Amino acid sequence: MRHPLKPYPECKPVGVPWLGDVPAHWTVLPNRAIFMEVNDQEHPEEQMLSVTIAEGVIRQQTLLEGSSKKDASRLDRSAYKLVQPGDIAYNKMRAWQGAIGVSDYRGIVSPAYVVQRPRKGMDSRYLHYLLRTPAFAEEAERWSYGITSDMWSLRPEHFKMIYSCVPPRAEQTAIVRYLDHADRQILRYINGKETLIGLLEEQQQAVVQHAVTRGLDPDVRLEPSGIDWLGDVPVHWEVRRLKWVASLNPSKREVRAPLLADTPVTFLPMERVGRDGRIETGEMLPASDVWNGFTYFEREDVLVAKITPCFENGKGACLDSLPTKVGFGSTEFHVLRAGPSISPQFLYRLTTLEEFRRLGVNAMTGAAGQQRVPQTFVANYPIAIPPLPEQAAIIEHLDKATADIDTAIANTRREIDLLREYRTRLIADVVTGKADVRAAAAGLGDVEGLTDEITPAHSEETYPRPPAR
Repeated sequence: MRHPLKPYPECKPVGVPWLGDVPAHWTVLPNRAIFMEVNDQEHPEEQMLSVTIAEGVIRQQTLLEGSSKKDASRLDRSAYKLVQPGDIAYNKMRAWQGAIGVSDYRGIVSPAYVVQRPRKGMDSRYLHYLLRTPAFAEEAERWSYGITSDMWSLRPEHFKMIYSCVPPRAEQTAIVRYLDHADRQILRYINGKETLIGLLEEQQQAVVQHAVTRGLDPDVRLEPSGIDWLGDVPVHWEVRRLKWVASLNPSKREVRAPLLADTPVTFLPMERVGRDGRIETGEMLPASDVWNGFTYFEREDVLVAKITPCFENGKGACLDSLPTKVGFGSTEFHVLRAGPSISPQFLYRLTTLEEFRRLGVNAMTGAAGQQRVPQTFVANYPIAIPPLPEQAAIIEHLDKATADIDTAIANTRREIDLLREYRTRLIADVVTGKADVRAAAAGLGDVEGLTDEITPAHSEETYPRPPAR
């Protein structure tokens, strides 16, 4: 997806690969000429700020609200660094992933962060957009040092050596005005798409909930289940605990046929399992590579993520289409193996119910930010089981009833992805001088919005990891 903006009439090469050619009237300077590092300490009473990959600098209170994460800052905050509105702060260990941005607030950040104050003549918002591009993330990775990627650090002395492009001050303001406006437009549109997805998911959940707890016969006689959230169920269904109809986390010793070391098996890390029950099965590894340290499962098992937020987001799948009989995956999965009284697909549908997810979240244990759904919760979860022929009829009905909803959700998510890609490309082209927005920015005072093609931004930015060194 490309934007309709025109290029500058005259550009020049500057010998900085991550910038490419820039407009002829722009300058290119090392960051030491653009920023001044600030180490203002002894302000322990100020509010805590966090530098995030997704949103840049935000209040820590905002980050913690509605999250299981806890305040990890020290009791003694005298060494924490003061950040003033307009300062640029970055996480030395995560700059190469995009953890950098301008602060709108006065507050303090961890001593492990770096605070840079733009010099006179620089627009902080322009620098915010520039330094949050994927191209700068790759440049930050190139200047970061450490034994492993988890230890890479962009030190202040190396940040100062990176070259950045500097438009005239008035042009920086115009760029910021244009991008802020485009951001609002894109965000408004994406929010609408996300609202639509929420409504579709609610509709889908209602269809599934009714089918797997009441069945398909509207005239069936009901009786109390004895479970508050479950309510009345068909009189001929059995109310059982899940452990009585399925085995949990079976041992790999149960593999029926011995696996040779070079036998290819399916490998499923967490990112290859979707929240819609779909899996990506392209990766095959020798059994010897995954036999130790990974979770074992077989075709027709059911996977349920156990770590937050993957569990809350509904990550899980029925492995009825697994390409190999045996597979291995993330240790953050619970594995459910259906017994003779329940079909794998019906078992999977039960794990997608809103009440299963809500009650599982309430039962989570473990340290903040690393909480998991315990096996005891899954084992003792109460369910209502219809006879096997009725289970098959329910699954067939749900496959048809939710197919159109699944398609609509998938298409809408793809539209959101395209908008985010468009936004990333738009910002990168504008802040590095590949697209001229001076005329468009000047005309914003006369119109409510830009052209239909100029669609809006989203707070959830992601940066692919740069190529290995």
